[in-house]
Amino acid sequence: MDRRFPEGFLWGCATAAYQVEGAAQEDGRGRSIWDVFSHSPGRIRNDDTGDVAVDQYHRYREDIEWMKWLGLKAYRFSIAWPRVLPDGEGKPNPKGLDYYERLADALLAAGIQPWPTLFHWDLPQALQEKYGGWQSRETALRFADYAALMARRLSDRITNWFTINEFMCFTDLGYRQTQFPPALILPPQQANQVRHHAVLGHGLAVSALRSHANRPIRVGLAENAQIPVPVIETAEHIEAARKAIRVLNAPFLTAVLEGRYLESYLAQCGPDAPRFTDEDLRAIGVPLDFVGLNAYSPSVVKADLSQPEGFSIIPWPESHPRMHMPWLYFGPQLLYWAPRLVKEVWNVSEVYITENGCAADDRLNLKGEVEDLDRVMYLREYLIGASRAAAEGWPLRGYFLWSLLDNFEWAWGYSRRFGILYVNYRTLERIPKRSAHFYREVIARNALV
Repeated sequence: MDRRFPEGFLWGCATAAYQVEGAAQEDGRGRSIWDVFSHSPGRIRNDDTGDVAVDQYHRYREDIEWMKWLGLKAYRFSIAWPRVLPDGEGKPNPKGLDYYERLADALLAAGIQPWPTLFHWDLPQALQEKYGGWQSRETALRFADYAALMARRLSDRITNWFTINEFMCFTDLGYRQTQFPPALILPPQQANQVRHHAVLGHGLAVSALRSHANRPIRVGLAENAQIPVPVIETAEHIEAARKAIRVLNAPFLTAVLEGRYLESYLAQCGPDAPRFTDEDLRAIGVPLDFVGLNAYSPSVVKADLSQPEGFSIIPWPESHPRMHMPWLYFGPQLLYWAPRLVKEVWNVSEVYITENGCAADDRLNLKGEVEDLDRVMYLREYLIGASRAAAEGWPLRGYFLWSLLDNFEWAWGYSRRFGILYVNYRTLERIPKRSAHFYREVIARNALV
């Protein structure tokens, strides 16, 4: 079967600033909450930090050569808020802005579209100290100001923008748990208010980007939505998945795409529900040009009339296969159901898989090669799901593989590798893995190999 993708399908890779840039104390960059967190003993595996990461700040031209070798059409990266606004507000840092101009220009010169994300979790530490970070509405307002600055500076050359990456990771893991900074365990109402300020910041940033751009631009977000897949593709279980996607994503994606909080979500929160205004909801629900979905593992659902919402999630069996992370259960049908469900439920007309990939136990063999057959298998099977979505006409327009490079994997430090380019963390040499050769061939054919 010839699993071809539509003409013009956008093939890319993705990274995040704190995970790859390094240069943490260079050229006027301010501290982020991740700088503080990673330098707190015991927070990160092996006490690793992103001080150097994989040094893309200095090696971006080398990395762009690798992107050209792969045949990438687009590169999704994030802009480090504290690199351009060291205090999170006030006077910009010219050297930080210059860096992203150079990066965008070099990508464009190589024929690669820059797709920046404004916030991939590296909140300026100054805003955490001054306002309590996302505990305060002020941070949402400052985020909109930052978005306006970047639009004024880069919209003449960058068309496609993401506001925020993965609400749940920086809200719940940072303000309900201590896995991520600022490592607070807030009371339920305050934690729900953090969620609200995050989606409000997104909405305000969408409007700020558009109103301050020098020309028409396109704006979306990159969300790790919980994507339900039906346990069996029968009418009753498919309908359960349609119900589930709204409920499972009530605090974030549902609120953004519907401009409201579900009554069931507010009822579940009870007296701890977030406080908001009608104006807030109008800002949150401003229409998007596209939706980005970070898709790794699905939630498998079944119809269940014993539950008030009409569905239940089936727990993963202990024996279910997973990749080299405890949460990364193998579920390649995810890339079919993700674009289908957001189209069916919210009538989204343009969907991008903004992250998909896996960690693997990558090691150099005696020839200096990485034969990551597990990652090749993972990518092939997930792309089969994506090709099915495209073949059936669901609005999947592009795919960004996570990740271009091995990098700083947050609380796991450098102990987990997601890249298709192996990085020697001592020398910072880049070496293409077998998965890089596989992905290169997929892009060249615009079809599965």
